[in-house]
Parts: sequence; C-alpha cells; structure tokens
Amino acid sequence: MDEPITGLIRRAQGGDVASFSELLDLHYGTIYRIAWKWCGHRTNAEDITQQSCIKLASSLAQYRFQAAFTSWLYQLVISCARDWQRTQRRHEHDSLPEEEPPAGPAGRPEDYIYLVQLLDQLDEIGEGMKETALLVHGEGLSHAEAGQILGVSESTISWRIHAIRKHMNTAEVLMGGGV
Repeated sequence: MDEPITGLIRRAQGGDVASFSELLDLHYGTIYRIAWKWCGHRTNAEDITQQSCIKLASSLAQYRFQAAFTSWLYQLVISCARDWQRTQRRHEHDSLPEEEPPAGPAGRPEDYIYLVQLLDQLDEIGEGMKETALLVHGEGLSHAEAGQILGVSESTISWRIHAIRKHMNTAEVLMGGGV
C-alpha cells in the first residue's frame, strides 16, 4: 500500500479529524460512483453515499491493512447499498420524481435507461449477481479481486458472470432481439 495513504488512514483511525476529512475527500468519488451504479438514480445514490460515509467514520478502526483500502471500501459501500435496498423494500413510498436521464459512458441517455433495466434484471437473478456485475463490469476488477471483496472464490465469480450472461441472452431472445 502507498505509504502516504497508509499514514493518512492510521492518523484518521487515531481520531485525527483533518486526516479523516482528507481520506473522505480522496475516496468520495469512488463511494458515489459505486452507489450510483448500484441504484442508477442520483437521489438514491446520494442517500447510499451518505450512509457509506457515516459507516466509514464508525468502522474505519476495523480496517486492518490486510487488503487494499479500496477493496475494503467496496465492501463497505456494497453493504450500505444492500441495507438501503432492504429498507426501501420495507417502506413503500411514492416513486421518485422523474429526472432527466444522465448520459451514459458514450454520452447517450439511452445508455442510462439500459443501466436501470439491467440493474432491475440483476436483482431478479439472485443474490450476489448485482454485486458481481458491479465490481467486474462496472469497476473493471478481475474475477479474483471481486471474489476477494465479496468473500467468495474466483470460480464463483466466473460462474456468476456466466449465469448473468446466460440470463441476459435468454431475456434478449424472449424479447425478440435474438442473439
């Protein structure tokens, strides 16, 4: 691990507020990006990000430098996103106001719409699928890295990616898109 970041984390763990603030500033974009990829909606991503920042403050002392800090942070944000999702299911509420879909990676709003549909489908496939897709396809991590973060084997991640692709291909055929 990079020595300056190690020192920053250690000072933040020791209660140095300025170090924690700097650590948060360095990683806030990553936290928000993961949250947004999880839910596909700005307001919800902001809620997940806020919860993640609170959890980071309360659990930073638990980080033991056994893995990369970003790997530990992925786990923390995914945990907050899961908690947020469970809370949303328990508390039915009016739907969020429609937002202008942001442009996707290629600058097209339809990419955003596709992402929202994909996230909905991943929720339906089964537990662990959304997290796997987020880390492998959304964050570009290897199967081994994603497995380490999610606490499963590399082969489990490979199987999940295969199952996701198979499900998506089946869904496309059923919708008349063909493969």
